[in-house]
Amino acid sequence: MARQLRIEFAGGLYHLTARGNAQAAIYQDNDDRKLFLDLLGRKIDQQRWLCYAYCLMDNHYHLLIETPEANLSGKWGSLLDFA
Repeated sequence: MARQLRIEFAGGLYHLTARGNAQAAIYQDNDDRKLFLDLLGRKIDQQRWLCYAYCLMDNHYHLLIETPEANLSGKWGSLLDFA
C-alpha cells in the first residue's frame, strides 16, 4: 500500500527518511557520512529549510525539517540536485 500524499504548508515540520535497498548500507565510511551532511547542508541552505535533528544510521537516515515556505515536494529529489 502506498503512503498517503504529504500535505505541504509554510512552516510545516516533516520527518524525512530513506533506507537502503534490502536494508543495505547507504554509507561506506565516515567520509561518505561527511559528504552526505555537506550535501544536505547545501540543500537546506538552498531551500531555506531549518533542520532541527538528524540521525544517520548505517542503512538509513532520519531528518526533522521545517519548511518556512511550502517547498518540500519536487525540491527534495536528490541531494545532488542543486540547479
